[in-house]
Amino acid sequence: MNATLSYQPHLVREDFVDFVLQKINVTWAWKRVLAEVTAVQSLHTDMVLIKLKPNRNFKFDQVCAGQSILLTLLIDGVYHQRSYSIIEVTNEGEISLGIKVQGLVSSAAQLLHVGECIEISQPQGDFTLHQGQQPAILIASGSGITAIYSLLQQALKQQLKQIHVIYFNRAEIFHAELKALAEKHPELQYHFFNTTEQKQHLDAKLLTKLVPSFKDLQMYACGHHGMMRQAQDIYKQHDVLENFHQEFFMPVQIEQSNEAQPIIFRRSQQNFLATTTLLSSAEQAGLRPQHGCRMGVCNQCTCTKVSGVTQNILTGEIDDQPNRAIKLCVNQALSPVTIDL
Repeated sequence: MNATLSYQPHLVREDFVDFVLQKINVTWAWKRVLAEVTAVQSLHTDMVLIKLKPNRNFKFDQVCAGQSILLTLLIDGVYHQRSYSIIEVTNEGEISLGIKVQGLVSSAAQLLHVGECIEISQPQGDFTLHQGQQPAILIASGSGITAIYSLLQQALKQQLKQIHVIYFNRAEIFHAELKALAEKHPELQYHFFNTTEQKQHLDAKLLTKLVPSFKDLQMYACGHHGMMRQAQDIYKQHDVLENFHQEFFMPVQIEQSNEAQPIIFRRSQQNFLATTTLLSSAEQAGLRPQHGCRMGVCNQCTCTKVSGVTQNILTGEIDDQPNRAIKLCVNQALSPVTIDL
């Protein structure tokens, strides 16, 4: 018998196409969002401003003030991701990021050079300004000023009737720019506290002094966890928590729980014990759930909790309702939990 040979075409692999395209231009890719580093400037001894020019795959029309992007960097042969707030998108199609050097990815990011190409995500996050002209309070500490500065620009564009900016930092990053905006816009009230010169922290007394009507205003907070928790507690005590919005800019370090809780990933038929966050505990058990920022921002690890009680380690919120969407990276089990994953 004569064997009949037939040609079996193979689908073109995306990584091969990207390899060829990047030989022509370092940012060209089929689907991936690649960006060229166009500037690296020092903002302070431990913070840099990085400008990136993404390729045509980036959805500029979907960027909202207050959102962030994931940077993917190759460090010692391993890809790592971290989320950074977008300060602004320039008229030249560049994205500005303010990066505080405080971790593995941030330390690598400050060493980037002009002309290098890195992978980034599409804009993500729901820390965005309300619509309309209702007054708002924008409060920041440390590098949280990057997201707040972006929200302020949007607030001015929307012509909010009143804008109160309260800013705590030991460095005067963006202080001159904020002061200039306050002098130009009478609706903007700016309060800066240099924490190296005065040990001032946020509390109800200070907030009432600066913004007597704060209970009626939308508040947006971004910064250190202590400040964030205090701001949340103030709004909770006054029963106006629905007016409070927050964004955490770094992962929370939590201690291991004394009581391990059994977790079931229902669809994959995987069981494990959780003593830290659901994501970390799953990884310790050898599982690899999809994730991104590990900060509760990018939503890549969001899935449905079928049953059980969980607690959000950022907000302290306890959820005992079935069939609720949760983020594995910022939730800890308080009881046996079943997840549709």
